[in-house]
Amino acid sequence: MASVNRLLGNAVIQCSKGGNKILDYFEVGVIGYGADIQFALHGTNIDRPLLPISAVAAGPLRVDEVLQKESDGAGGIIQVSRSFPVWVDPVTNGPTPMVEALRIAEGVLSAWCAEHPTSFPPIVINLTDGVSTDGDPRVAADKVRTVRTNDGPALMFNVHLSSAVVNEIVLPNAADTLPDDYAAMLFSMSSELPVQMAEAAAGLGYKVQPGTRGFLYNAKATSVIEFLDIGTRPINPGGFPELPPA
Repeated sequence: MASVNRLLGNAVIQCSKGGNKILDYFEVGVIGYGADIQFALHGTNIDRPLLPISAVAAGPLRVDEVLQKESDGAGGIIQVSRSFPVWVDPVTNGPTPMVEALRIAEGVLSAWCAEHPTSFPPIVINLTDGVSTDGDPRVAADKVRTVRTNDGPALMFNVHLSSAVVNEIVLPNAADTLPDDYAAMLFSMSSELPVQMAEAAAGLGYKVQPGTRGFLYNAKATSVIEFLDIGTRPINPGGFPELPPA
C-alpha cells in the first residue's frame, strides 16, 4: 500500500506549479475490495468516488514521519526523516471479489467520461494478491476497456502480487512467459502500453517489445512504484500546460 500512497504523492508533485498551487490535471479514486468493497481513498465515498488532485493534496488521512537512507555526499549513508502523506491504509479481510470491483469501476468511469468527453482516457490499475472469488473477471475487464472518451478507450493495467516462488516478470508481451493460467488471464485483461508509456518504460531500462502490456507479476516494490509512475505520468512530454481560469 506504500506504493499506492507514493503514486498519489507523485501525482501531486506532477501537478504542482510552484508554491502551494496544485492544478487539477487528474481525478483519482481507489476501490478496495475484500469482504467489503469500498472507496478507500480518504475523502471519497459512493457519492463522490473521485477527487481532483488538489483535494488529494490538501486532505491526506495523516502524515507519517519515515526514515530514509540517503547519501551524505562523502561516500557514506545517513538516515533522514521525511514526511510521508498517507491517503490509503491496507486492509486484509478475506475474499477478493474482483468482478464486482471492476463493475463498480466501470460505472464510475462511464459517468466520468460522459462529463469529460475530450479528456485523455481513464487509467485503471488493478493491484491484486489473490484469485478473483466472485467469478471470471475477464468480461468485467473487457467492459472497463470499452469505456472511452473521444481520445480513445480506457487503459487497464494489472499488478499480480503472487505468493508463488517465482522471479518477477515485468511488462511481458506474451502470456507464454507466465507461470500459471491465472497470471495469463490477468495479462489478457491488460491493455497494451501506448507509445508514450512504452518509451517511458524503455527509458527506465525495461525491455519493451511490440505488444508489451501493462502487467507485472511478483514485481519488487521498486518495480511496482516505477510502473505506477509510468502508468500515470503526463502524456505530453513537454509537461502540462497552464489550465485556463474556471
